[in-house]
Amino acid sequence: MELVVLSGKGGTGKTTIATALSELAKDVIRIDCDVDAPNLYLFYKGKDIEKGEFIGGKKAVINEETCSECGKCQDICKFNAIKNFIVDPFVCEGCGVCTLVCPENAVELKDEKTADTFITKLDKGIISRAEMEIGGDGSGKLISHLRKNGKRFNKNEKLTIIDGSPGIGCAVISSITGSNSVLVVTEPTKSGLEDLMRVVSLCEHFGVFTMVCVNKYDINEDVTKEIEKFISEKELVLVGKIPYDDTVMKSINELKPITFYKESIAEKAIENMWSNMEMCMY
Repeated sequence: MELVVLSGKGGTGKTTIATALSELAKDVIRIDCDVDAPNLYLFYKGKDIEKGEFIGGKKAVINEETCSECGKCQDICKFNAIKNFIVDPFVCEGCGVCTLVCPENAVELKDEKTADTFITKLDKGIISRAEMEIGGDGSGKLISHLRKNGKRFNKNEKLTIIDGSPGIGCAVISSITGSNSVLVVTEPTKSGLEDLMRVVSLCEHFGVFTMVCVNKYDINEDVTKEIEKFISEKELVLVGKIPYDDTVMKSINELKPITFYKESIAEKAIENMWSNMEMCMY
């Protein structure tokens, strides 16, 4: 069973909720697929037991010694990645056309490392995560690699909770493909509602069972009602409404899951939400 926690935009509380659900579900496999801003591991005192390099693609490199400076590679490059016979790796797309037109065979494609991948062991379970290189591309291939890494440690068919990227891009598509269910975290703002619509449309396209929770629902109850109306029209499942709670910011500052703060009204709402989710998923 794989549960992906998504949001249409950053800052909705997605990671806070993913962390809390991981604690409530107890012994789970955690996968941080928000590779552009991974922070799930910050809430745990784990130990990295595996480290690997992820090769995300190839980049052109020109051998200065054999280059005759004929200019054919510069003329043919549609991305303007070659200037003064030097390849800009941040612009090069690795298409390889330059290697075909070079009469001196002075251009070659070399593997590009885009991220370090880690398996971090916790008291219970593991986190599969990555740290991107500067300018690295958070591609769907990297997401698939992180999910495969996590599956290697899932011997007893434990629940896997995936903290996905915000938005609806390639990384999100790779996160939900083949998963069992999605929880979309939204907030009661106009942009939050629009982003929710986009994420739901994506989940519908891939036929993934979709649940929704409204975080900080009480900061604008009029928009919350609009969100509830949309959920009803789409015949989705509203599994929880979480109130605004200053304790959440305290938990983030102290790098502890919100489930550690039993006096928190947000924590109680997330516990109730998890009960609702269990009935929906199993």
